[in-house]
Amino acid sequence: MKVGWLIAHPLVKKMAFQRFIDLHPGWFVVIFPVYFLTLWLLVSATISLVGGWFSLAKVYRLRVPFNGAKWGMQRAQMRWWVNYKNVLTIGVSQEGLYLAVVSLFRFMHPPLLVPWSEVRVRRSKGWFFEYVTFTIGHELTIPLRIRGNLAVKLQSAAGNHWPVEET
Repeated sequence: MKVGWLIAHPLVKKMAFQRFIDLHPGWFVVIFPVYFLTLWLLVSATISLVGGWFSLAKVYRLRVPFNGAKWGMQRAQMRWWVNYKNVLTIGVSQEGLYLAVVSLFRFMHPPLLVPWSEVRVRRSKGWFFEYVTFTIGHELTIPLRIRGNLAVKLQSAAGNHWPVEET
């Protein structure tokens, strides 16, 4: 009787791992934090790459403290429907548009300062809200979509530095 396929079956392997953890519970204390941290960093890196933050950081990474008006716990959507829900700090200054992620999600998300000359602005209507889409970079063209009420605050703080809006 052939049982080789049974040993290689994923369910049997999962049961073997569970048996190992049952026999050596101390290893779970070591394995789980490493697993969790690895998964956390992998998800953060994937979001940065897919959404475009990683590409923007190559050009617009901020290396000094930001000096301007900023609003924390904001939400935005970037390329390919990557959502940053209540984890962004968005700000404006004479120099440009500031973007940062809360420190818990900072892996591969360094703070950014995009010069106004590299930002295009377009307003659009959704089903329930007005949105403003910033297209960042002339060559990169990474979208950043925020709600209209936040854009009003940003525009007010930016004053005459705010880019001319596209129609």
